[in-house]
Amino acid sequence: MSFSHFLIFISEQWVLVFALLLSLNLLLFTESRKAGPALSPQQAINLTNREGGIFLDVRDAKEYKRAHISEAVNIPAANLLGRLGELENYKDKPVIAVCRMGTNASAAVKQLKANGFSQAHRMAGGMMNWDEQRLPVTNK
Repeated sequence: MSFSHFLIFISEQWVLVFALLLSLNLLLFTESRKAGPALSPQQAINLTNREGGIFLDVRDAKEYKRAHISEAVNIPAANLLGRLGELENYKDKPVIAVCRMGTNASAAVKQLKANGFSQAHRMAGGMMNWDEQRLPVTNK
């Protein structure tokens, strides 16, 4: 299959190609609006260090015990609304939500913002991204 075949396909199926591109753009737009832009691990570290914030690990306890960011607070996503009181001291400080791949953190940030956490953010790529960058973790 050559590039010319690809161009022929696009010219013959332009409606499908347009629909695909439109769908992808809408998906990206919707996801980015859920919880705002995601922070890279380095941006998250800098923000928490500079402003006294915390990492909020929303994975289940089993995953958290296996490996987590040092001093991260573990509140599983399913229990977040019931345990918001544990985060009361951080309402005006950065709270960086972290999950396995970054998807569950979006919902957590949305809940946090709805409950008055003005500086809630999510970390792009979650713990997978953290591990890929070989940043330190602990199991204590």
